[in-house]
Amino acid sequence: MEKRPFVPDLPKYGFVLDMSGRIVGVLLALYFRHQGQEGEELRCNLSSWSVDPEYRAFAGKMVIAALRKKNVTFINVSPAPGTIKVNEALGFRRYADGQLAFLPMLSSSRRPYRVLEARPDLPEMSLLSEGEREILLQHAALDCLSLICVDGGKAFPFVFKTRRIFHGLVPSCQVIYCRSPEELGQCAGAFGRYLLRKGIFLSVVDANGPVAGLVGRYFAGSGTKYFKGPKPPSLGDLTFTELVIFGF
Repeated sequence: MEKRPFVPDLPKYGFVLDMSGRIVGVLLALYFRHQGQEGEELRCNLSSWSVDPEYRAFAGKMVIAALRKKNVTFINVSPAPGTIKVNEALGFRRYADGQLAFLPMLSSSRRPYRVLEARPDLPEMSLLSEGEREILLQHAALDCLSLICVDGGKAFPFVFKTRRIFHGLVPSCQVIYCRSPEELGQCAGAFGRYLLRKGIFLSVVDANGPVAGLVGRYFAGSGTKYFKGPKPPSLGDLTFTELVIFGF
């Protein structure tokens, strides 16, 4: 968090609950500027909310303090079961109902896409917007796999976070950024073969049901995610959240 860009007039780390000079609670808040397809937005991933048991009655005060900024979209990407009702009472709404586990190499490719790893001197990066170039390069610096699928004069950006599941036995990757589920299904066959060469055959993306072009299984209720604010994040957009910064 120390290395992340500071957003002026917003906390760099989050909020604490202070009781006579002793910290009895903490709410980490990852604020960042998100350069979306419709312009810049302010987002905040509320993360790691913890209060000592004897002071739980004051826990909501930290969240209420954080939610005062009406121009910020707040997201909770890993709500603990015991906090969901509290989040809903505070006005959070669910935007991702589950997750889709899919095998991208089984998807068919309609176009002869080339798959390239993003880097500053790659000529094909000019086919992306400035905001997308920043997303790919900054996430590559945060140990994510940033790829572009190129066909002619068009480029499609993707960011993946590699991880191991099932007790660390199975290599997989979480979709951190794509423009839309449609583009993910469109390019899955191409980047799936690329991932397979790196030993990764399973991918996971937030979804509200099956996605056209992706071969896999949808798990309703798995990895649900919530937001409060001007605009919900699009499915498949977990940029600069705790999954990237903290690795979980």
